[in-house]
Amino acid sequence: MQTTKLTPKSILPLTCSRSGTCCFGKAVMLNPWELLCFSIEKKLTQKEFRDLYTDFGGIQLTFNGKEDKKGQKACSQYIDNFGCSVHLGRPLACRLYPLGRQIQFDKAQYIYEGNQFPCLTDCAEVLDLPKLSVEDYLQGQGATPFEQAQDAYLQVMQNIADIGFELLLDSGLSESGDTETLSLWRLAGNKSAKILADKIGDDWLSILMIPNITNDTENPIDFAQQHNDLLLLKAQESFGSITTFTELKEASVLMISIALHLARGLGANPKEIAEHWVDIAKNNGAKESF
Repeated sequence: MQTTKLTPKSILPLTCSRSGTCCFGKAVMLNPWELLCFSIEKKLTQKEFRDLYTDFGGIQLTFNGKEDKKGQKACSQYIDNFGCSVHLGRPLACRLYPLGRQIQFDKAQYIYEGNQFPCLTDCAEVLDLPKLSVEDYLQGQGATPFEQAQDAYLQVMQNIADIGFELLLDSGLSESGDTETLSLWRLAGNKSAKILADKIGDDWLSILMIPNITNDTENPIDFAQQHNDLLLLKAQESFGSITTFTELKEASVLMISIALHLARGLGANPKEIAEHWVDIAKNNGAKESF
């Protein structure tokens, strides 16, 4: 789909009419810090919120509420004639809407999809409301810490993937003539969120989405760093004593699968990322069967 690129100074009809139409029929992805923010606002544990209100191990908010006129189900946190029940804990996707955010060369680019401003489809009344610049809108939405969380977790995602690379390239597995691992990486990028979550399993999904972190939870950067350390420690404990090439292959595929699952929660395309990682591994001597 075509996108329209914006600058921080772009002026748009961004004053919300509070009609609630954007709370129906969406795919709202979550990173672990956003899941924590939701759970705090809901006064539940992270596990309780994940199990009650998210799909695929916590990376996507459940939409199972009443249907609108188009047959689209409402977000699980939406209350009819009231709005979002956890507004202060809402994630970046909700704070940005109807805008999107792309990261290119370490810089954020704000966009919206299509040629026409999305709100005009269902909320034409916004034309009668004050217009805002993109930067003023984002400031009013309190987006900054949630953008910091997204950026921090992009690095966590890459760090998890790096373990998968090391298990393939630095362990002797690649040099052994292995040609299956990269094919399995590619396959993981093509799996649905449900199938990939099932493959990863509850143990890893729990530490990926509901880590046991109790301090610095208000600082997304510190939270992500602590989370990163927990994930690296678990990988060391899980894979430090493996000895066979079969075990190395399975461990490498698992870590790449976990990284891809987190990538989906960050709004990235797992298929494109898997292809990119396969190409990098090939450039470093790994081989793939066709």
